[in-house]
Amino acid sequence: MSAKAPAAGKQAQAPAQGKPAQKASAQQGAPKKTKADNPLREIRIEKLVCNICVGESGDKLTKASKVLEDLTGQKPVLSKARFTIRSFGIKRNEKIAARVTVRGDKAKEILDRGLKVKEYELKKRNFSSTGNFGFGIQEHIDLGIKYDPYTGIFGMDFYVVLGRAGRRVSIRKRGRSKFGNFQKVSKEESMQWFKQTFEGLILN
Repeated sequence: MSAKAPAAGKQAQAPAQGKPAQKASAQQGAPKKTKADNPLREIRIEKLVCNICVGESGDKLTKASKVLEDLTGQKPVLSKARFTIRSFGIKRNEKIAARVTVRGDKAKEILDRGLKVKEYELKKRNFSSTGNFGFGIQEHIDLGIKYDPYTGIFGMDFYVVLGRAGRRVSIRKRGRSKFGNFQKVSKEESMQWFKQTFEGLILN
């Protein structure tokens, strides 16, 4: 009985020796993860800025603000002129434009409406070197806003700021640190994001 016991023990240990080999083969067969698979590398819309510049203060600027408020549901902020331009009749510090900053799902929904007017076609010069892009439309009623004879028709500028998680560390007041270049959005990456997200077309 004592002579057979070691043989049984060897047979019991045999399957245990094969387990590391099975794990190694499973690891070799699994796809290798890259930095692009990191969820923090996902590009997202940080904000969308809608701007209407009328070039003068008064009733026309009030109507433009009403258009932006109907589009976004937010109260617009008025912008002032930085310089005096006599040929255009613009004085320094005169309120001449209205703008709204939109974030989150609402920003993507309004952006989709704006790109639909452009038929999802943009040019390379619409994209900046910092990974942002912008475009304009000529008539705000193309966005689905009902035409009002009293308000009239206004053109509008869209500017989209894209980014990745972590940019806040470079702009916060306390504990500010460097934001790596690898995490920044390039022009080529923003163009690729536009193609994949909206199935858009980029013209030369």
